[in-house]
Amino acid sequence: MQYRRAQTPGGTYFFTVVTYRRQKFLCVPENVELLRTAFRTVKSAHPFTIDAFVLLPDHLHCIWTLPPGDKNYPMRWSAIKKHFTRHCPDVYKSLPSRAQRRKRAQTIWQPRYWEHQIRNDRDFEKHCDYIHWNPVKHGLVLRAGDWPYSSFHRFIHLGVYPSDWAGVAAGLEDQHFGE
Repeated sequence: MQYRRAQTPGGTYFFTVVTYRRQKFLCVPENVELLRTAFRTVKSAHPFTIDAFVLLPDHLHCIWTLPPGDKNYPMRWSAIKKHFTRHCPDVYKSLPSRAQRRKRAQTIWQPRYWEHQIRNDRDFEKHCDYIHWNPVKHGLVLRAGDWPYSSFHRFIHLGVYPSDWAGVAAGLEDQHFGE
């Protein structure tokens, strides 16, 4: 099956990446560090900018901007997932089904991911708000600032959000952000 993905050189994209069967292990400290290492490793070989990010126990959301002339985010996601899977402790790996073994599929990540090309400044802001509100939406914290695995703290430091930002919850529930 061929998936049609928007691929614009130098584009900015929102992604949702989910663990296999929504297993909740990403926020275990050793896995947080492993994911950071996977991102650093791939970014050093294939640069991109992480504009916004949140890590939750069973999925992550982020916005990337690719360098001018470069549109290959699928290769980057493949490399990040492979690096994480290769180094992830076996305790987090599910037993693959017969079909998965035949396809040599791994059982850390769902095989695909959701992507959306950011169209304009308002679209970027809306997706950043969604990313930073996500831990509250999932009931993990009462305030976005209480979640440690988020670019929200950088956004406060940069003056994008006030420290008491409550999120733009109104209107986000009805929109599809790849979850």
